[in-house]
Amino acid sequence: MWQPGDPIVIREVWAGQVFEARPASVVMDLPTQTTLYVAPFVRCGVAIDDAGIEPRFPDRPWHLHVRERGDFGVLSFAWPDTPYAILLLSEPDGSPRSWYINLQTPLARTGIGFDTVDHLLDVVIPLDRASWAWKDEDELAEAQALGLFTEEDAAWLRYWGERAVEHLLLRLPPFDEPWEGWRPDPSWPTPELPPGWDVA
Repeated sequence: MWQPGDPIVIREVWAGQVFEARPASVVMDLPTQTTLYVAPFVRCGVAIDDAGIEPRFPDRPWHLHVRERGDFGVLSFAWPDTPYAILLLSEPDGSPRSWYINLQTPLARTGIGFDTVDHLLDVVIPLDRASWAWKDEDELAEAQALGLFTEEDAAWLRYWGERAVEHLLLRLPPFDEPWEGWRPDPSWPTPELPPGWDVA
């Protein structure tokens, strides 16, 4: 198991190829839950097509390019055999921005961190947890049209998205705790892409 503060990398891997890689810090790594933090502005590996465009999903050939990520932090919570992660997004100063649900394959451990596959459909939830809304339904529909997902896959994703919404809105553990006040330990090293990050 990883220890708090350990620098690792979260990778999205499609069909044996790395599609994206984000350096992260381990907040908590237990048999029942993994909590990770991706800081603003860390340098990530992203997919780029031959025209220099970042594809949202692997519908064309790509190569990897390293660039600085956005200005928001991501505190993510994931569980074994659970096809979603619940994220708390934060501003550059660390103050909370919003909640977010990412539908994905359960995290798979690697020697440098964790691998997963993003399933495109997401959910956005405001900080007060008073409402929720689907996000990127158009991208999922486009991926279905290309044969990357079936209608059954889409229904399964919506089912698990609703379960994730319940997890957060009902304040089931660990969301019965005040994570909005969480901040990374300033003594933690800044994570970087490790050697071999681009080889699945």
